[in-house]
Amino acid sequence: MTLLSLSKVEKRYPGVKALDGVDFQLREGEVHALLGENGAGKSTLVKVMTGALQGDGGSMAYLGEPLKLKSTAHAQAVGISTVYQEVNLLPNLTVAQNLYLGREPKKFGLIDWKRINRQSKEVLKRFDLDIDVTRPLSTFSVAIQQLIAIARGVDMSAKVLVLDEPTASLDAEECEKLFSVMRELKAKGIGIVFITHFLDQVYAVCDRITVLRNGQLVGEFEAVHLPRSALVGHMLGKELQAETKVQAREVQSGDVQAKEQREQKALSETLLELDEVAVRGSLHPTSLTVRRGEAVGLAGLLGSGRSEVCRAVFGVDKTTGGKLTFKNSQQNFSQPAEAIVQGLALCPEDRKTSGIVGPLSIRENIALALQARRGWWRPMNRAEQQALAERFIAELQIATPDAEKPIEQLSGGNQQKVILARWLATNPKLLVLDEPTRGVDIGAHAEILKLIKKFCGDGMSLLVTSSELDELVAFSDRVAVMRDRRKVAEIEGDDITEGNIMQAIAEA
Repeated sequence: MTLLSLSKVEKRYPGVKALDGVDFQLREGEVHALLGENGAGKSTLVKVMTGALQGDGGSMAYLGEPLKLKSTAHAQAVGISTVYQEVNLLPNLTVAQNLYLGREPKKFGLIDWKRINRQSKEVLKRFDLDIDVTRPLSTFSVAIQQLIAIARGVDMSAKVLVLDEPTASLDAEECEKLFSVMRELKAKGIGIVFITHFLDQVYAVCDRITVLRNGQLVGEFEAVHLPRSALVGHMLGKELQAETKVQAREVQSGDVQAKEQREQKALSETLLELDEVAVRGSLHPTSLTVRRGEAVGLAGLLGSGRSEVCRAVFGVDKTTGGKLTFKNSQQNFSQPAEAIVQGLALCPEDRKTSGIVGPLSIRENIALALQARRGWWRPMNRAEQQALAERFIAELQIATPDAEKPIEQLSGGNQQKVILARWLATNPKLLVLDEPTRGVDIGAHAEILKLIKKFCGDGMSLLVTSSELDELVAFSDRVAVMRDRRKVAEIEGDDITEGNIMQAIAEA
C-alpha cells in the first residue's frame, strides 16, 4: 500500500528550478532512501512533503487521498513526522518537556508532569538511553540530543517518518540502535524516508532508493538490485567504465613535460602530513601527505569526509586524535588564526556563510586575511588595501567597476575570485580549496580552473576537494578518495582517471 505519493512536483526560486517534475512514492512498511549530491533537490522535496514549503506545481496524496499541506503542524497532525540533521529542540527545556512539547498529556485540565516523565523514560529505553529526563537538554552531548530528537519523531509518527541525515552526529553503536528501531517501525507498517550520505547505511537498512540530480528524478531502484557502482554513477551523473586502462594524461594533452614535473614533485619535501588524524563525530582516523609544489585532490560523495579534512587541517575543527605535521613541525591548531600565521589558507565550501562578508567592499574582503595574519595592532592603511585590491582585481580578472563595490553585489564566480584573492594575498605555503567551483557559472568555472592550474604551475601546494571528477583528473598529482568519513584509497599518476576514482568511491 502506498502511504505517501508525490507526482510531478515543482519548486522554483529566482533563477533556479529546485524541483523539476519530481515523482516520489513511499510504501507501507519500507525504508526508502532519498539520495543525491549538493543541489540535487533532496531538502526541497522533503520540505514540500512535510509542509515546510508549498510546491509550485504537482500534487501529493496521503493514504490514497489528495493532500495539500499548509504547514509542518498540519503534516504532523495527519501523521507525517520529521527529524532534521540539526537538532531543532529547545535546549533550555528538560528532555521530557522536549519529547512531549505541544502534545502534553493532561489530567484534570492540567499538564500531567509525572506521566510525561514516566513515558519519556519508556520512549528512550528503545534507544538504550537511561538518562535523567528532568535535566535540561543542553546538558547532554550533541549525539544524545540527536537521539532524543529522533525518539520524539518516532513517538509522534503515525504513518510516515522522515529522517534527514539523522546519523551525522552518531557513532557506529548509536547508528545500530537507530537502525534497530527503524526495523521495528518498518515491521509495524510505518514508512520511513531516510536521507544519508553514507552508502553503507543505505544498503544496511533501506529497501528502495530514489536518486535526484539537479532537481530532477534520476530514478527509483530496489536496493538489493542496485550495485554500488551504479548508484554512484547515478548520483554523479557519470557511467562507471568497466575498462579503466587509460593512456597517460600527459600524452593525451600533449604536455610532454608534465610527467617529469610530477616525478620531481614525488621527490620533494613533505609540507603537510596527517597521521591518523581524527575529529570526534566527523572524521575517522585519516592519514594523508601533501608535498611542496604538489596538488592533492580529495574525492568522495557529499558527507564522505572531504570537507572535514579541510576543516581539521585549518583548525576549524579541533582534532581529537592523531598527529598533524606542517613544515616539519607538529601542530595542534586550536583556531584558524594559528593556521594562517603558519602559512595555511582555506577557501571554504559555503562562500555565502563562511567566506564573504557581504556588506563589506571588495577591497575590505581581500584585505581581511592578510590583516589577521599581521595582527590588528598593525593595521593596513587605506592605500595598502587599495593597492592590494587593484592588483588582484587585475590578476584574477574580477568583474567590477572598482574595489569599493560591496561583494554581495558580485556574481558567484566573482565572489569566489575575491575569496581566492584574499588568501593569495597572504602568500600561503598551502592553499586548501573546498569545492572552489561550486555554484558558479560556466565561464567563471573555466576561469577558476585555469587559476588552479596556474597555482600548480607556480609551485604552490594545493589540497582541493571537488565533486567534479574531471576537475580532479585535470590538475591532481594524487587523489585521496574519502568514504564514510575516512580515506579508503589513494590514486596517483597515470591511474588518476574518472573511472578509477568512481570505482574507489563505490567499492564496499
